[in-house]
Amino acid sequence: MKLIKIPTNYYQHFDADFDLDVPGEGYGGWKKADLTYDLDHTAIVVMHAWDCGTREEFPGWHRAVEYVPRADAICEKPLPDFLQIVRESELQIIHVVAHSGYYEDLPGYKKVLSWAGDEPPTPEIIPPDSTMQELRAFRSANTFQGTHNQKDIQAGFAQLDFPEKLKPQDNELIAATSHQLFAACKQLQINHLIYTGFAINGCLWTSPGGMIDMARHGVLCSTIRQLTTAIENKESAREEANKQNALWATALLYGFVFDVDDISASLKSLPR
Repeated sequence: MKLIKIPTNYYQHFDADFDLDVPGEGYGGWKKADLTYDLDHTAIVVMHAWDCGTREEFPGWHRAVEYVPRADAICEKPLPDFLQIVRESELQIIHVVAHSGYYEDLPGYKKVLSWAGDEPPTPEIIPPDSTMQELRAFRSANTFQGTHNQKDIQAGFAQLDFPEKLKPQDNELIAATSHQLFAACKQLQINHLIYTGFAINGCLWTSPGGMIDMARHGVLCSTIRQLTTAIENKESAREEANKQNALWATALLYGFVFDVDDISASLKSLPR
């Protein structure tokens, strides 16, 4: 057992005050407490940290995914700096990946595969009829990603890789599916995953290995405020309002929200 106290952000989502014009404004809101964690049952997740190429290489990808520059800035310094602290603390790191071709030969992936075995059957789907195919085509062309951007996005994914500073080290574990990540958690008795990576209100929630799937396995799923960003829209982009909402939703539905300086200082305080 390796216990550690970490200043932790949580959201007090009670009590609505019906004497107010807007009862929800009576909620307690963001608060912080020093909570105790067992590092033997905790892991840091680095999810979908990708080298997406430059805007000159793949302009269509960058036009459709406006958060790439913010993700690149996180991958350049704060996330590598944090992972160095994590490695010195011997806290487990698990890389969650997607889109094959850049990780299958790494030892950390082969180890997880040996634990996971065969994937469970994929869920049965209802075959689309011609109208549904047309509706999906309309969404692809007009909602996300835009027909004119798709060639660049496909070309970018064809050469996907880890950012140079975030390549898995030694035998750090790699999981590509929820089944694989759960197998790693079972093998290591991990019940708390602290997510970093991109994006908090997209892949970190909904993709294979994300919080929705892992929470269904009873895993507490937290994040680090400064080591993620969000999918923003026209109305939210200037203030990054979607990120703030996603951090609240993560604290409400899945786990806690840490500040990188707090968790880093706590890890540095561990005996070496």
